[in-house]
Amino acid sequence: MTRDTDNPVLARCAAGIAIEGTPAEAHRLFEEAWAMRRDDYDACVAAHYLARHQLTAAARLEWNVIAARHAEAVQDGRADDFFPSLYLNLADAYAGVGRLNEAHAMVAQARATLPNIVAGGYRAMIEMGIERLVSRIDAAPAAPAALAAPAAP
Repeated sequence: MTRDTDNPVLARCAAGIAIEGTPAEAHRLFEEAWAMRRDDYDACVAAHYLARHQLTAAARLEWNVIAARHAEAVQDGRADDFFPSLYLNLADAYAGVGRLNEAHAMVAQARATLPNIVAGGYRAMIEMGIERLVSRIDAAPAAPAALAAPAAP
């Protein structure tokens, strides 16, 4: 899917991606993108990149939940090819806080939305990410019940 190159939120995110080797500056650009969001699509993109720059597993989970919720609210199809990546990152975030059942559920959603991405390198990368995450989740020890079932952010 072609992205709107005139969209200031997407432009800020692209600029942040270009300098992710300088995390503080990239984070600042993603925060600017979040502040500039105009609709659910803008919000899902900005939240996705903000999630990648959080310092704690809980904060990463929170921002990934926000990104997925906003993407799910987009009704015009602009976010469709973003879902496999969003759900993969959300699965990883759930795994990061020991919520393995939710992680498995998000892996299933990531797999179910793979047809939204055309075959090629990007799709292969997402598929590989899913398989790596599944291997990591399956190798993880079960979390104590008190950690496994807290309410979603």
